[in-house]
Amino acid sequence: MNTAIIIAGGSGHRMGQDIPKQFINVYDKPVIIYTLESFQRHPKIDDIEVVCLDGWHDMLWAYAKQFDITKLKWVVSGGQSGQESIRNGVVNLEGQCEPDDIIVIHDGIRPLVDEAILSDVIATCEQYGNAVTSLPYNEQIFIMDDDISTVQYIPRDTLRRVSTPQAYRFGKLDWAYHEAFSRGVGIGPSSYTNTMMADLGERLYFAAGSDRNIKLTNKDDLEMFKAYLKLEKDNWLK
Repeated sequence: MNTAIIIAGGSGHRMGQDIPKQFINVYDKPVIIYTLESFQRHPKIDDIEVVCLDGWHDMLWAYAKQFDITKLKWVVSGGQSGQESIRNGVVNLEGQCEPDDIIVIHDGIRPLVDEAILSDVIATCEQYGNAVTSLPYNEQIFIMDDDISTVQYIPRDTLRRVSTPQAYRFGKLDWAYHEAFSRGVGIGPSSYTNTMMADLGERLYFAAGSDRNIKLTNKDDLEMFKAYLKLEKDNWLK
């Protein structure tokens, strides 16, 4: 069984709107529903859990019914941090998932994840036990020597840019969250499941990524999302 955990527990202060960004309507549909529709359509996703901001659970269930998201099985409360929210989602699946089941973790505010990306992250996880969506890094990265200068850089061909979706076997994922929170490892403010796994000594495997899989953090991202929705691909492009 393949289960998706969609993280929608943030309040989205950086977007500067009156409602959480995952519930902002774009062309008469909330952002979170665009995300859920990608998982609803994918034939290898069996069910969906959403980790949701308190006070918005009933709204989410209502939207799911309206937009026919029939794979939604659980809505659980978020935590005080991203890692606490993901942990809440994982712990809620204890007794629901088997150790070899695949759990696909994805940000609710990445509404443009497509079928090919989901297929590759699941296939890579089936082969290696985990998978993280990634892309080559095309900018130059310099290490600060002080606040105004540098003398050292990291060769960009040694870097990969990692985002969600990410996939893990449930048994390993459940063990990792219990281990991380009991030891205080990999649960800092900027930590995510992938960095936590690395902090625990796990090897991660790269799956295909996409530049379209943007994260809606501010108003410029929202405008880019709207542009992507209206984009028509030229037939002559290969």
